[in-house]
Amino acid sequence: MEPLWMAIWSLPALLVLIFLRVPIGLAMLVLGLGGSWAVYGSAAPLLNQMKSLAYSQFSSHSLSIVPLFLLMGQFASLGGMSQALFKAAEAFIGHRRGGVGMAAIGACAGFGAICGSSMATAATMAQVALPELKRAGYQGGLSAGLLAAGGTLGILIPPSIVLVIYAILAEQNIAKLFAAAFVPGILAALGYMLVINLVVRFRPHLAGQVDPLPWPARWAALAAVWPVLLIFAVVIGGIYSGLFTPTEGAAVGAVGTGVLAWLKGGLSVDKLRASFESTGNGTAMVFMIVIGAAAYNTFLALSQMPQELAGWVGTQGFGPYQVLWAILVFYLIAGCFMDSLSMILLTIPIFFPMVSALDFGLTPEETAIWFGILVLIVVEVGLITPPVGMNLFVIQSMAPDIPMKATYRGVMPFVLSDLVRVVMLVLFPSITLFILRL
Repeated sequence: MEPLWMAIWSLPALLVLIFLRVPIGLAMLVLGLGGSWAVYGSAAPLLNQMKSLAYSQFSSHSLSIVPLFLLMGQFASLGGMSQALFKAAEAFIGHRRGGVGMAAIGACAGFGAICGSSMATAATMAQVALPELKRAGYQGGLSAGLLAAGGTLGILIPPSIVLVIYAILAEQNIAKLFAAAFVPGILAALGYMLVINLVVRFRPHLAGQVDPLPWPARWAALAAVWPVLLIFAVVIGGIYSGLFTPTEGAAVGAVGTGVLAWLKGGLSVDKLRASFESTGNGTAMVFMIVIGAAAYNTFLALSQMPQELAGWVGTQGFGPYQVLWAILVFYLIAGCFMDSLSMILLTIPIFFPMVSALDFGLTPEETAIWFGILVLIVVEVGLITPPVGMNLFVIQSMAPDIPMKATYRGVMPFVLSDLVRVVMLVLFPSITLFILRL
């Protein structure tokens, strides 16, 4: 069989392995190594590749940012920062129509700014907010839907682990990608709050309200979030002031968050050990996907599939936006079945050269950054799109009493909000590039 056709048939084979519950990193590794062996026709070149594959991938200094951001999220949870964020938001807007739900979205955005993971944000905020939403009279489907959607803010609002991986793959500046993600992230949070407001306005029986707190209690709740603001200001401010690199900023953030968690009494020896173990497990999972994608992408490169695909698109006479919309629809569908990191690692080496060759009236750097933010958003929409959005199952595991059908109904208005936002960002690239151009 020709190498090109082997590469084409490897894609449905990969989906079959995923549906059979084979870990995606392992599936990509097996197909990549097997495909390379078939292309080489001998085991010798493959063995030569394998002896340097792991080192060439994991010796990248930029990848050290991944365990540091994961550890920072662990320390933030132990330090009670997620609870403080939710309580502060609830204190000021909880008594308004849909206020408790909006407070949960605001807390997700705040926690995402020190976490960098979508599913970790969803799981952490579900523990904090679900009991409060239930106490405020929120219907289970709406509660689950808004928390699943809020969890996607974890990797859109900087810092973001997936954006770091995209920056490495596309050879782009991490700090510039973080800057470009700010406005779309804020638009996402505001869009979710608008959805909650409209839902409770037209279907008021789905949500209740809580009694307003006196102003001294509100100011006390607001004062409790100073650790989050401090960490965010130090990490992001330090990166953009040139004081340290993104990797150094992640290290400073992890140490600072750990110290704050210890001062608040949430960091015992046992919890510190558990944090390291959880970070190690999460990092191992990420790195397994990274090395699997590296092996698989090597096979695709040997088969010339990316070049053949780019050449085919060029000969069809498709316009730039037709190609872009086709890619985004693919990401939207595939994002329902795969996690965002796997999708980025698997597809960017295929699609990025194709998009880079198209003329959108932007500079090459602007095109790369704009495309990265669009891909990130659309993949995240897949995480909350029924029937198999991964964030939905995270929330379901935290609230098994909420029927899955109700969760599907509850999340659909938020999916619609995301799709409207994607259309806006495609039609008006300046929204994404606004801060970058400043």
